This record gives sequence, C-alpha cells and structure tokens, in this order.
Amino acid sequence: MTTVVLSQPMFFPWVGMFEQMWLADVYVHYDDAQFSKGSFTNRVQIKTAQGSKWLSVPLRDLKLGQRIAEVAVDDRQPWRERHLAILQQNYDRAPFRDEMLALVREVYAGHGQGICALAVASMEKICRYFESKMPRKILYASQLGVAGRSSQRVLDIVKRVGGSVYVTGHGARNYLDHQLFEDQGVRVEYMDYQRRPYPQLFGEFTPFVSTLDLIANLGRAGRGLIEPKTVYWRDFAG
Repeated sequence: MTTVVLSQPMFFPWVGMFEQMWLADVYVHYDDAQFSKGSFTNRVQIKTAQGSKWLSVPLRDLKLGQRIAEVAVDDRQPWRERHLAILQQNYDRAPFRDEMLALVREVYAGHGQGICALAVASMEKICRYFESKMPRKILYASQLGVAGRSSQRVLDIVKRVGGSVYVTGHGARNYLDHQLFEDQGVRVEYMDYQRRPYPQLFGEFTPFVSTLDLIANLGRAGRGLIEPKTVYWRDFAG
C-alpha cells in the first residue's frame, strides 16, 4: 500500500500540514497549480498580543494565471529583516524563540528564490528540525508529465507515482470526484486534524497558526503533538 499526498507548497504552514505530510510515502508538491491570491503559499498567521496576524512574503510582477513555480519573490523589499523583527518581538518570551529564529534564518539564507522554492524549503526545514519520518519520495507535479485538470489529473498523478491511497485536506470535499478514485482502485482518506493544544503566548489557544509557534513554545518536544490520523471519505462526507 502506497500513500500519496498532493498539496500546493505552503509557507511555514500550520501543524495540520505536517500531520498530512508525515503520512505520505510519496509527497507531491502541486507546483504547477495556478497561484491564488489569499492562499497559504506566501503567507501564514502567527500569534501576537493583538491577535493572529499575517506574515506575508511580497511577490514581484504577479500575473493572472501564473503557476506557483513561476511566481517570483520581491526582493526589492527588506521582507526577511521585517519578518525576523516581527517574530523576535512577538515571541520574545517564548522559551525556544532562538531555535525558531535560527530555523527561519536558515530558510531565508537563500537568495533569488521563487515563492515555490521558499515555501518548499520552509516545510522541509521544519521536518528536519523535528527529525521526523520524511516521505520516501518528494516529487513535483510539473515534472511528472501528467496533463488534464481537476479530479482526473489528481487521480492520474496518484496512479503515476504508484499510489493506492490518496490522503487530502478538507478543502477537497467540495470538488473531488470520490467515486472516480474508487472505481480506479484508489482509496480516498481525509485528514482527521487533531488540533492538540499546547502552551501558547497571548491568551486562548488557536491551532491555525504557523508551526513556528509550536517550535517557539515547545522546541523539539513539539514533535509529540503532531499525530497524523485520517478518516475514510464516506465516513468524512457523513
């Protein structure tokens, strides 16, 4: 049985994304999907004294219909320094702040990256920090030579990489043709996000912030809170 996860690259994403990633035998970055403003490819939320705030990477010369792999970061702006200052200020009292900042600096050390490479680097750096089980293969959709669109293309990608189980996030519920997968012998499972609470700064717990928050507050011990679970699509659809 080979489990496949296909997802757009995300910038320092929330814990749920790592629950999903760690289930994968084969992880495919959906890098040739169309970039969508308001996505998590170039932004993520962090906790502050004023509530959850966006940490966004500025983009350069963005065009309508541009693929994620084609989107450039706007290095005319000192966004790296700005991000680090924001993180240092808001996590000043977090016990593992320095470890979190060091991780971010390592990701930001690359120059001339597109947003896809930056997002992928942020995800893989967190995986290595937690010394987690990485997928056996990490691939890019743009390199697989699979044409088409919508559910059929996703299914064809899963089959191309030898998948028998496809694990997806909740957003797919509204568009995925589950029966199409089942007819082709591919089992669809949805994430059962655990959202396990841990000590955070600034009041009530929220799971929907960057995993940098978990690192700043718990360090490598945060690995124990990332527990991947899934539910069969028929049970999920209810």
